[in-house]
Amino acid sequence: MQEIKSFFSFELIFIEGNFKHLLENNYDAIIIESDVEKKISLEGINIPKIFIQEKNFKKTSKNPFELIIKLPLNVVKFNQSVVDLCKKYEFNANSQIKIKDYILDKNERILKKNNKNLKITEKEINFIETLNSNKEPLTKDYILKNIWGYSSSTDTHTIETHIYRLRQKIKDSFDDENFIKNTKSGYSLWIKEIKLLRIYFPKNIEKELLSLKKGKEATVERNLRESSANFLNNFWGHFCSFFKALF
Repeated sequence: MQEIKSFFSFELIFIEGNFKHLLENNYDAIIIESDVEKKISLEGINIPKIFIQEKNFKKTSKNPFELIIKLPLNVVKFNQSVVDLCKKYEFNANSQIKIKDYILDKNERILKKNNKNLKITEKEINFIETLNSNKEPLTKDYILKNIWGYSSSTDTHTIETHIYRLRQKIKDSFDDENFIKNTKSGYSLWIKEIKLLRIYFPKNIEKELLSLKKGKEATVERNLRESSANFLNNFWGHFCSFFKALF
C-alpha cells in the first residue's frame, strides 16, 4: 500500500500499534490488512471499515467490514470503491438526526426508537426537523406558510389536523404523547424547564425571626424617644441659662 498510495485521490495514513485513540482525528475510513486483522478488535469503531484480503486467506474473526477487497489489487477500482463508500457513509450520517431518544432518518423517511420504526411523510420530516432546530415554539401561521406551504388565507385547522395525525401515529407506535408539545405559544419539541427554589424555615425559627424583628423595631423606637427627650432637655437647659443671664 505504501508503494501505490500516490495513485489514490484520498490521503492514506499508516498507523502502527494502538490506533483507537487516533480515530478522534476525524478519519473517513480505516483499512485493515490480512496480517493484522486477527490481532485487533474493531468494536466501537463507527467509521467505514475496509479489509484487504490476501489470496487464500480465511477470515476467522468476527470483525465486520463494509468493503472487502481481494488481492491482487486494481488501483483504479480500489480508489473508486473507497471514495464511493466514504460518500455513502457521509450521506447516511447526515441523513440521520438524533432527537431525544429517537433517530430521524431523512433518507429512509423513518422515525426510529429502539427496535420500532414509524414511516412518515416528507412534510412530517421537515416539520420535526424544524421543530428540533428551534428551541422556541413555532406558531400555527409559521408552520402553515413555511413547512406545509399553504397560503396565509388557509384555515389553521388544516395544520392542526396534520399535526394531530402525526402525534397520533407517534403515540400509537411509541406510546409517547409528549414528543410534540402544544402550548399557547405554539408547537415545540423542547419546553423550557423553570426551576423554582423555595427557601423556608422551621416554624420555631420563623417565630424567633419575627420576635427579633419586633425587638429591633422596639429598640429603634425607644432610641428615638430617648434622643428626642435628651434634645428637649438640653434645649430647655440652655434656654433657661440664657434667660437668667439676661436678667
